[in-house]
Amino acid sequence: MTRRMFGVQRHERVLSELRRSGAVRVSDLARELGVSELTIRRDIAALAERNLVTRVHGGATLPSQGGPAAAPRRAAPARPAGAGRFTIGIVVPSLDFYWPPIVAGARAAAAALGVTLQLRGSSYDPDEDRRQIGRLVEANQVQGLLLAPSLDGERGAEMIDWIGRLPVPTILVERQPPRWTAAPRPIECVRSDHALGCEIAVHHLHQQGHRRIGLVLSRGSPTSAHLLQGWRGACAELGISDATVVRESVALAPRGHRRIIRDVLAECRRSGVTALIVHSDPDAMSVAQYCAEHGVAVPDDLALVSYDDEVAHLAEPALTAVRPPKHHVGRLAVELMVSRLIDGERRPSQRVLVAPELVVRRSSMSLVRRPGMFDSVRRLVDS
Repeated sequence: MTRRMFGVQRHERVLSELRRSGAVRVSDLARELGVSELTIRRDIAALAERNLVTRVHGGATLPSQGGPAAAPRRAAPARPAGAGRFTIGIVVPSLDFYWPPIVAGARAAAAALGVTLQLRGSSYDPDEDRRQIGRLVEANQVQGLLLAPSLDGERGAEMIDWIGRLPVPTILVERQPPRWTAAPRPIECVRSDHALGCEIAVHHLHQQGHRRIGLVLSRGSPTSAHLLQGWRGACAELGISDATVVRESVALAPRGHRRIIRDVLAECRRSGVTALIVHSDPDAMSVAQYCAEHGVAVPDDLALVSYDDEVAHLAEPALTAVRPPKHHVGRLAVELMVSRLIDGERRPSQRVLVAPELVVRRSSMSLVRRPGMFDSVRRLVDS
């Protein structure tokens, strides 16, 4: 049963990569998924029998394409009449790590639809958000805005009200407004369903036999609230404890973080936790590195699942990770804005959630449990 489930996951991964890039290589997939090239060839053969892929030397393509080196061919969406006259402003809090794939998706959709994007980088500061947004609006050069403002704390409601009173339509990206606001203009949004992503991770670990699972949340991230929501829902559904939640950043570089990781592992030992979901990749990689330095085997002693999948494949062992659909979120945001600009108030307001995917790698695959589990952590705690 488990083997069949993993086969389905690999097949979905192959098809996902094909839809994204148009071609896949056996060697790349084998390395990323932590399986043999023979396994990937069998997966491709099974998909080819269903006419879902075309087998080529060294990999596979979509049925209508040539070979792995061929340029991806995507059918361009029909360009709405009049879309070319639009300029859309996009303001994101950072131009590195999480946001480049979202910006890339937005640019791809803009190019396909013939609209212009004006990109601005801000910060996680509401005052800077307002400055950048205000400059775009005051220049009278944009007909719509894609925004990812800081909505934390007491000023979040004030920011939402201010955005809702802007003279151009607005779509929040990877942010969500309250269910109801007093603003005269509806605020739409497109974001990854992070709660669902955490649920997927919990269910995956539960299927691997884990009954005590912990969650490590990145301090200060707006994603954390959604992950906690999904965590509690999945634990309640499965009837397992949701008690082990750590709200601390655990990257190795900052002073004191090694002690935090040691304390997290000690708590895992005390409470019987055998698996951790860690947000985000750098923190999950820090936990994996600390485990390796102190003889805690991943996944045999402690299974790990990362949330983000930016660099999770670079860890040793490669980390199973939940991958938010960032590129697709950017594309949908632009497409939704163009629809709003063309249809105006005739189109109902939309709030779109896009499901993440689970990329299974070595860090969560083992069901072996050693009798002396966490002996190394016991020595660390006792010392």
